[in-house]
Amino acid sequence: MIVKKLCIISNVSLILLISVCAKAQTKLEDRLDTLLNHTVPLVSQDELAKMLSKKKVILFDTRTKKEYNVSHIKGARLVDYDTFSSEMVAGFDKEKPVVVYCSVGYRSEKIGEKLLELGFTNVQNLYGGIFEWKNHSHMVVDDRNTPTDSVHVYNADWGQYLNKGIKIIE
Repeated sequence: MIVKKLCIISNVSLILLISVCAKAQTKLEDRLDTLLNHTVPLVSQDELAKMLSKKKVILFDTRTKKEYNVSHIKGARLVDYDTFSSEMVAGFDKEKPVVVYCSVGYRSEKIGEKLLELGFTNVQNLYGGIFEWKNHSHMVVDDRNTPTDSVHVYNADWGQYLNKGIKIIE
């Protein structure tokens, strides 16, 4: 009798766990829908991967230096949201495609808006940011340009959206 009750409890627990995991993925989509203004066109992880393979894109990481040092998409340049200035992007070809990203897309959308105001003509925001990049099994590198599984998740609340990799909160 006790074993049967434990099996039932285990099955219920498993169902609840699966339900929570499914909701977390849906919640990211829902959260992004309320978070983003869609003022900067979105680009998918796979589309960005193709662009990077052809080396036809400027890639800006709009997170903090601390987040960037833990990991970033290879080839990305740091353009810190908190300290952004037009000098950070001076000298870049304003006609060349630019993709901005952050953890999930909010900060990068704001920097994308500023880039458009500065005259950049082809700016896109990575949908779901570095979290979705890593969730889709794309590579990230650390501050020594070495591949890593670590991703700075900003805080525990945002960290729920990183499903693959090692969550770093510092």
